Amino acid sequence: MQRTASCGCRRLRLTLSGEPRRVYLCACSECRRATGSVFAHRAIFPESAIVATRGESSVWRRRSDAGRWIEQVFCPGCGGLVFMRAQAMPGAISVSVGSFADPGFPPPAAIHNQSHQPDWYCLADNVAKN
Repeated sequence: MQRTASCGCRRLRLTLSGEPRRVYLCACSECRRATGSVFAHRAIFPESAIVATRGESSVWRRRSDAGRWIEQVFCPGCGGLVFMRAQAMPGAISVSVGSFADPGFPPPAAIHNQSHQPDWYCLADNVAKN
């Protein structure tokens, strides 16, 4: 199976082969800032799953709470964050699930940093909380 993730203006596209290793939500402060939402919804794929990349991209590198680097890869035109690389995940990328625009995409298996999510937000019972 192949899936294509793209930014909002569709100039940056990433085509991947296979199923994600893991789908998750993250409610940490940095992920909330990056997405402008109450959490990030991402899917981890091996870098070897990349079939094609089209379009120009920009990279912003930041530090995690643990002091490791995280690179956010986004479209320089519309600013859409398409995927990330992280020092803590060598050989893998974390793709923004919304970039696939696929309502049938596998659901998240876990939420990270749940203590940072707003009190009003209730997760489905089938999402592991850690």
